[in-house]
Amino acid sequence: GSPVGRTIGPALEVKEALTVLENKGGPNSLKEKSLSLAGILLEMGGVAGRGEGYSAAEEILTSGKALEKLKQIIEIQGGDPKVKSEDIVTGENCEDILAPAGGYIVAFFNKRLVELARIAGAPADKKAGVTIHKKMGERVKKGEPLISICSSSDWELESAVKDAKRQMPIVVEGMLLERYPRITEL
Repeated sequence: GSPVGRTIGPALEVKEALTVLENKGGPNSLKEKSLSLAGILLEMGGVAGRGEGYSAAEEILTSGKALEKLKQIIEIQGGDPKVKSEDIVTGENCEDILAPAGGYIVAFFNKRLVELARIAGAPADKKAGVTIHKKMGERVKKGEPLISICSSSDWELESAVKDAKRQMPIVVEGMLLERYPRITEL
């Protein structure tokens, strides 16, 4: 399956999460999964009625209450509560892995993506990681970026890029076929 969110690696994931909490966009997969899980917890905790958890979680997110709570947690832990998504610094050495051919994204190898982030230095290098530019089923052109790998180290980046090119973590194929039910006369 497709990863939740579009990033792997400490700074990249924090930046992505802050973007969602700041209501500045972010991947729908991350937002939807987070709201669903938060909604379940709100229902289990008696804060929201049965079937109302998702809406309650969405209200907490859009009102800014979730971001305010995160800022309180950051401050209690000695961090800067004024931090914004654009303040998060990622690895300065980055390289794109390009689509080898045009077509559609038909498979993700999540373990490979995580492995590439580790080869790039994550999680020890907080700035290292992988950004995923395309999702399952999306059309891509030959040479279009599929992922970006970032690291603070030139040699770790080089190693991760070589590994990604040797064993692609995303499969692009020529056609995406959908099955439609056969229509028959009654």
